[in-house]
Amino acid sequence: MHRPLAFDSLDACVDALLAATGGALVLAAPLGLGKPHRLLNAITRRIGADPSKSLKLLTALSLTPPSAGQGLQQRFLAPFLDRHFGGDFPVLDYAVAQRRDALPPNVVVEEFYMQSGALLGSKQAQRHYTSLNYTHVARAVAERGVNAVVQKVAREPGGTRLSLSCNPDLTFDLLDEAERLGQPRPYLVAEVDPHLPWLDGPCAVQAHFFDAVLDLPGAAPRLFALVREPVGDADYAIGLYASALVRDGGTLQIGIGSLSDALCHALVLRHTRNADYLAALEALSPGLADSALVRAVGGVAPFQQGLYGASEMVNDGFRCLAQAGVLSRKVLDDTGAMARLNRGQATPHDLERLAGEGRYLDGAFYLGSHALYDWLRGLAPAQARGIGMTRVSHINELYGNNEALEREQRRDARFFNTCMMMTALGAAVSDGLDDGRVVSGVGGQYNFVAMAHALHDARSVLMFRASRGRASNVVWNYGHATIPRHLRDIAITEYGIADLRGRNDEDCIRAMLGLSDAAHQAALAGAAIRAGKLAADGAVVIPGNNAAALSRRLAPLRRAGVLPDYPMGSDFTAVEQRLVRALAWLKPRAAGLARLRLLAQALAGGAATDAEAMARMGLQAPRGIGEKIEARVLGLALRRTAGH
Repeated sequence: MHRPLAFDSLDACVDALLAATGGALVLAAPLGLGKPHRLLNAITRRIGADPSKSLKLLTALSLTPPSAGQGLQQRFLAPFLDRHFGGDFPVLDYAVAQRRDALPPNVVVEEFYMQSGALLGSKQAQRHYTSLNYTHVARAVAERGVNAVVQKVAREPGGTRLSLSCNPDLTFDLLDEAERLGQPRPYLVAEVDPHLPWLDGPCAVQAHFFDAVLDLPGAAPRLFALVREPVGDADYAIGLYASALVRDGGTLQIGIGSLSDALCHALVLRHTRNADYLAALEALSPGLADSALVRAVGGVAPFQQGLYGASEMVNDGFRCLAQAGVLSRKVLDDTGAMARLNRGQATPHDLERLAGEGRYLDGAFYLGSHALYDWLRGLAPAQARGIGMTRVSHINELYGNNEALEREQRRDARFFNTCMMMTALGAAVSDGLDDGRVVSGVGGQYNFVAMAHALHDARSVLMFRASRGRASNVVWNYGHATIPRHLRDIAITEYGIADLRGRNDEDCIRAMLGLSDAAHQAALAGAAIRAGKLAADGAVVIPGNNAAALSRRLAPLRRAGVLPDYPMGSDFTAVEQRLVRALAWLKPRAAGLARLRLLAQALAGGAATDAEAMARMGLQAPRGIGEKIEARVLGLALRRTAGH
């Protein structure tokens, strides 16, 4: 056992790292929150300034705060970003340079998952993207000859241990792969972050697990936190449909974004306000609650047994489910005990162990709002013991570990993920474009879809919006696929549920037509008919499949607060929430010829009436023609969205 080197200086820590690895650094860093930004910036600056050295950084999801932009967007975002992230947030130098294709020749960044849409214009990012299933990343990184790992950690309160906390996902798997390949153990550097929640269990290690521990003096920057976005009508419709497919006593995996937020809110409604929940389902789709699919696959009653969460990502949705008492089914790491529990044959000892050792949530990494981090920090010890942050090979894989145990733990699993588009034949497009450019990455989506087919009582559910602007997200064909059509299962848009598992192609096409917007159904059916995949009489248009009709059905629920704009809570003030609605209303009306109509309406309208909102934007007393036009345009948008 060795004592790790202790550092309180970035320069000294970088000196030790380079001395241990030589001039050619092959460095792995966690995705998302677990990156030590200050240390990574010190490393890239040192190597970027010395052409005799080189850096190959193997990572994913390099999070950077958004740009404030210009005009009204800048007036809104600049103060908010400063408040939300903090003026001292250390933006990753390499991420900023990569967006501008400005990385120096001796620094290469390879990512297997990218911040969604952020790097479509970066040639450096696109050329060096690595397409991998999440569970294959550790093997690939080890095979690249990684010689160092840097990771953010939490220090045990009153103790000496360290917790990988937010990112145990790949570190343990990577070390196992390096050992399997007969490679030297990478040099491991931990940076202690006093804001990172301490979590015990599989993610906690002795300090000597690391070769060096960096603990910088002074105040630390805030953790990177996602901004909780408003949930729209289409998102709520999708979430409500999805919630009826979840079986009591089952297992839940969810992704990130407003569709998952809507699903989690619907599950909370189902459990805590069941009458409102049933009314919402009936308004959305009369008879859905008693449909054959819901009876066979899910349910609509409050949860008696509760759910167990097993998800690569722990997010605010899981926080809300835990706080509402929905996440209450616990599991043990004992195959025999789990088999007895599942079959109603548990012994008193099994039940005693379940109460003391059982976990209601297992994850590989967490990322979310400041509220999520506050919740994790404030958990009572008994609650905190119910969360197991662990390696991704356990969460995302069924084979190769303890398959019998995981089958018992993951009973009635429902894997909810989002995609951008689906073809009428059931293939999903989630991560890239047909010209080869990558929007984000495969991540764990393929893992979960495949696992749903491998588990006897599981289902994969892909959720997506039916349209984007005037374009359909249900397409006949597309030049890229993330999930092949032979793994089609359940698909959901705001217009319904399509059960595609085991169906022939014509039945699949008919079901997908029912998920598409009425404006696109005839063209889609026509393509299928021309290809000989749909009978000539298969072109059925469902006129109710349009955004206006959906909004009318959900409007009473929105007004009553059953479907709030921010179901996970909001990072915006009340005034800012009004501005968010106004700016969202403006966005599609401020381009092309529509902009001329907008300006005419704004100039013809009266002065703004929302003084608080105008003051927040610095337009309470506009000067000059530019500010006066901005004030009139914003005033129009505030009036049009007032009361919504």
